[in-house]
Amino acid sequence: MALILPILIPLATATVGFLAWRGRQWQRGLGVVGSVALLVASINLLVRVWQHGPQVLWVGNWPAPFGIALIADLLSAIMVVLAATIGVAVALFSLAHMDPARETFGYYPLSQILLMGVCGAFLTGDLFNLYVWFEVMLMASFVLLALGGERAQLEGAIKYVTLNLMASALFLTAVGLLYGLVGTLNMADLAQRLRPLPPSGAKTAIAFLLLTAFGIKAAIFPLFFWLPASYHTPPVAVSAIFAGLLTKVGVYALLRVFTLIFPDQGHAVILIVSGLTMLTGVLGALAQNEFRRILSFHIISQIGYMIMGLGLLTTAGLAGSIFYIIHHIIVKTNLFLTSGLAHAVQGSFDLNRLGGLYRTHPSLAILFLIPALSLAGLPPLSGFFAKLLLVQAGLQAGRWIIVAVALGVSLLTLLSMMKIWTEAFWKPAADDPPASSAPAPVPSTLTPLAPSGVVTARWGILSSAGLALLTILIGLGAEFVLALAEAAAEQLQDPDLYISTMFRGRS
Repeated sequence: MALILPILIPLATATVGFLAWRGRQWQRGLGVVGSVALLVASINLLVRVWQHGPQVLWVGNWPAPFGIALIADLLSAIMVVLAATIGVAVALFSLAHMDPARETFGYYPLSQILLMGVCGAFLTGDLFNLYVWFEVMLMASFVLLALGGERAQLEGAIKYVTLNLMASALFLTAVGLLYGLVGTLNMADLAQRLRPLPPSGAKTAIAFLLLTAFGIKAAIFPLFFWLPASYHTPPVAVSAIFAGLLTKVGVYALLRVFTLIFPDQGHAVILIVSGLTMLTGVLGALAQNEFRRILSFHIISQIGYMIMGLGLLTTAGLAGSIFYIIHHIIVKTNLFLTSGLAHAVQGSFDLNRLGGLYRTHPSLAILFLIPALSLAGLPPLSGFFAKLLLVQAGLQAGRWIIVAVALGVSLLTLLSMMKIWTEAFWKPAADDPPASSAPAPVPSTLTPLAPSGVVTARWGILSSAGLALLTILIGLGAEFVLALAEAAAEQLQDPDLYISTMFRGRS
């Protein structure tokens, strides 16, 4: 039951939300309650996996490889907890910053369907069902992107869905070829049947088809161009949940497939691509002058760090990748939320039109600095430990070039974060009084420009503050998070554990 609840809870929440179509307040309440229930269920799943090892459930009691199997090892359980955490933060933020029109047209139920698709992708043990969950996510995310019907949104949504449909076509082609080759799509069964086959062109071609398909989903080099063209167009709450979760599903699929099904294919290419992804992403960020576009290019850059550990294919490298994913999902979501708070105050995402926020809203400045410095990798925040683990893993593996790239990109990330800080927070606002004038009074909250009153607006600040606190706690409790990441990496390095869990009591 613990395995299916992270799928059933958002499905039930979305269904009730659609039934309450005309009740906007009901949908708002359901969105928060459903997200909190998902978080409780996901933590319960993680505790069970931590205490008792990987868990499996055969839906309909059909045994693998014939039935639909849900399986959770530590990586899956961690990803589900992260998805639920972001769901709660964004649901609270949406109470303050989502406009009534989008709420009336099903924003909260659609968000729950998106969460259901994300959790389903993390928990499925079958490659075809992974494709199905990708499509569920694609449909929900396309509607969320287009909700509102603004020209920029529609342009971004079309680019997003076109490239993702191409990825889906490649994925489906690879699935068909795999089924033709070995006659199964259960991931554990695939690993078993492919293992004794000698290296061949067919195996290599399928592996690189999957690398391309998941690479588009994850926005790796050179397949990332759809991301900065679309993530800055929807409302901030939608951008934040996309930034935090969607590309990580692609990264998760890469980690799963290239440690379980193709542990001997493509890792040298992945390592090269990781360096190029880091470089192109951060250079793109430096060239931008719009808050969310900078953050969007940074998603690309940080994906390079996440797949660096997969390219190294060592336990230390995989642990670094998992630690980095944990850190990045929280930090990146929070940076998008703070961009929304800045927009609520000054009405723009353009850095040329922002300014003076440090003086007028010091609490917002702190909420930005914590995730920004963590993203750049400054101690003792979570990003420092994530990058340290990857650098140490690279040095242990003797991969000096990728280590040098990772360190150089970290400095450029700090530079681009300082660009946002200087332009949006530090420089005087265009309408600031002269320096000789008396300083303006400092508001205690952001509520004067929030749309729904004092109490409601505080939910937006609370969600951002909660994620900032998590960033600090991960840094201070790095030893615990590292132990979790190392245990998850050891499970990834042991495909026999995944296979035996899948067939436990059924073979």
